Amino acid sequence: MTDSGAGPALAVLTRRADFLAANRGLRVARPGFVLLARPNGGGQMRFGITVTKKIGNAVVRNRMKRRFRALLRELLPTAGLAGTDHVLIGREGGIERDFSLLRDELRAALSRAAAGKGDPPRKAAGRGPKPR
Repeated sequence: MTDSGAGPALAVLTRRADFLAANRGLRVARPGFVLLARPNGGGQMRFGITVTKKIGNAVVRNRMKRRFRALLRELLPTAGLAGTDHVLIGREGGIERDFSLLRDELRAALSRAAAGKGDPPRKAAGRGPKPR
């Protein structure tokens, strides 16, 4: 599936393996979302959206995904990284945030990712050997 707007075509990530691969890439956290960016080697700009059940019920999650989709389709053609997978992970405060504020935060996160300035990797929660 591609976007029919002007600029480079945007493909949508659908395979779980692509989301897991993006998770090993650059991470830029913002109050409303976390941006993951990882070169995909295919030359095409792709995006994906993840919103977990911790955020809210289906209505809330779908509303957040619609807002993220609109943001990505607006900003990725001009500010996105070519040949890169971009994944937005919704955070709890993201649904109440003003749309223009989310736009500014995504623009800033994309510029940080383009400069290679990611946040430190998060600690793996609940992974590893169990304490005795």
